[in-house]
Amino acid sequence: MEHRYLGHSGLKVSEIIFGNWLTLDGQIAEDTQAACVRAALDAGITTFDTADIYSRGRAEEVLGRALAGVRRESLVIATKVCLPTGPGPNDRGLSRKHIMESCHASLRRLRTDYVDLYQAHRFDGNTPLEETIRAFADLVRQGKALHIGVSEWTAAQIAKGQELARPLGVPLVSNQPQYSMLWRVIEPEVVPACERLGLSQIVFSPVAQGVLTGKYLPGREAPAGSRADDAQGSRFVTRYMSDTVLERVQRLRPIAEEAGLTMAQLAVAWVLRNPNVAAAIIGASRPEQVAENAAVSGRRLDDSIMKRIDEVLDELVDRDPAKTATMFAVMPAWRR
Repeated sequence: MEHRYLGHSGLKVSEIIFGNWLTLDGQIAEDTQAACVRAALDAGITTFDTADIYSRGRAEEVLGRALAGVRRESLVIATKVCLPTGPGPNDRGLSRKHIMESCHASLRRLRTDYVDLYQAHRFDGNTPLEETIRAFADLVRQGKALHIGVSEWTAAQIAKGQELARPLGVPLVSNQPQYSMLWRVIEPEVVPACERLGLSQIVFSPVAQGVLTGKYLPGREAPAGSRADDAQGSRFVTRYMSDTVLERVQRLRPIAEEAGLTMAQLAVAWVLRNPNVAAAIIGASRPEQVAENAAVSGRRLDDSIMKRIDEVLDELVDRDPAKTATMFAVMPAWRR
């Protein structure tokens, strides 16, 4: 497993990060998640990503139990704050109150004294940004978070946040956006801004909710047990399930085979080709999937493969920077 520096910091993260978002709403049983975590550790993955909203805190608890007994210094643990974690008016957003209370709750659930990376899960336009950044800075000074990042912020929001964070000695080091062959909305504005400001991308959904694995075939029903066949997961994959998209994805198969990669590995290797991407977050419902994706670490796609992928997908690719942060607008509310 290769590691990369996170932004302009000294922190190294594994190129492949294990994310336990699939714990959301019980999609994956805890014993299976624990087995996936063990597979990640066996594969050399050192970095684990979660969030307080995933399954209303249960995902953090599952991850904390799965990592119990592992030397803490060997791990990089990241979690996030912003989205609703309770029914009250202060149980959401990036106010000082919610950040402080959510951090303490996450630490308890994760069974750790600190997180290596604490991220603003979305931008909160209702809270003064100065309040948000100062709260994060205080957590760093208290030793409860070592580094600060954001998720799905626009280029302008990242620039303003970094302007406030640097004088406080807690520069933003990362952004966590959605990024894949099909979804490239960070390329026009966010990536150039982050390169200039010293942030790396930690990208999620590199296989486009499973579509880029090639398991969904045009004109056929989704395989039983797949995300598209699940009442919860299908909401996030529907946008890619047209026959037009699925047919083009199948054209990637010979490219992957010629490169000696599976379809999933090709998709993960593609995002890692971007020099501003420090790592790709992978989810898994089986330990074998973890091993498959981890094996792509260190593989670099050459220019000819990148060109062929673009030729297959070109007009289907979404590059509109205005769509930043819109993908998960349907995230279920606390009571739903």
